[in-house]
Amino acid sequence: MEERKNLDTRASALMVLLCMVLGLQQVVLKIAAPDISPIMQIALRSGLSAVLVLPLLWRDHSIHLFSYRQCKAGALVALFFSLEFYFVTQALKFTSTSHTVVLLYTAPIFVALGLHWKFPTERLNRAQWGGIALAFMGIILTFYPTTTATNAPALAQVLLGDLYALMAGLAWALSTIIVRLSPLAQAPATQTLFYQLFGCFVLLLLIAFLTNQTTIHFTTLAILSLSFQTLIVSFASLLLWFWLLRNYLASRLGIFSFLTPLFGVLFSILLLEEKLEIKFIFGSILVLSGIVIMSLKQGKANSS
Repeated sequence: MEERKNLDTRASALMVLLCMVLGLQQVVLKIAAPDISPIMQIALRSGLSAVLVLPLLWRDHSIHLFSYRQCKAGALVALFFSLEFYFVTQALKFTSTSHTVVLLYTAPIFVALGLHWKFPTERLNRAQWGGIALAFMGIILTFYPTTTATNAPALAQVLLGDLYALMAGLAWALSTIIVRLSPLAQAPATQTLFYQLFGCFVLLLLIAFLTNQTTIHFTTLAILSLSFQTLIVSFASLLLWFWLLRNYLASRLGIFSFLTPLFGVLFSILLLEEKLEIKFIFGSILVLSGIVIMSLKQGKANSS
């Protein structure tokens, strides 16, 4: 097996591009929401991407797609993967996209906490605990109500949206932890991806029908959004991520994760003209600093 490399210029540029795409996805969901609901966009993009992944599964003869043990783990992973995106769609209804993307990307913190108790190699050191404490201080600051808020119902709505975004981050973390603790840890990444995409398609489409969110206006914006979500976000970017993981050290790639919420906030300001509160800016700085500290220390530990 070819040894994984440290990051070079090409890998760094591709990671920045990947983070830009992932940071843009929630913004595009919200822009196209008047023509197609976010939950319907995610359901359809997941189904179409699952179809695109199928040829990759058929080429790999090591994959046992219908193995009982792997299917059982796949169903559980798909459930939490679907919950992640359901909570994202709910968050986008009540709070800003910038709040959603920052709180969603608290997932690495929950993953680190979950794996700390299970694997000796994943034990957190003092600096990482400090990073986690910093991130949680940022979360508390983000949720802390401003004294200038005069519209209590509007404030409650924003806080509800923020809570949904945080729950999305927790659901994402749980799906990651389940993969790590289940037979899927030894399965090809494309197999896990198929379970996630197919499960997300079925569950979110069902929720969309039950909540009457299936209306689609086939405008240029809706078609462009669905094409971007399917071909770029759910298919090409994930294939790029798997290629990077095969060729470069995962600990080095993970350091770039904090860029995604930064791009998400930037695109929210530029494309949605969202205004940022001072407390949210400081809270985000604390959250992202905590994630960076945790990732850098993890990278040093893994490479030593």
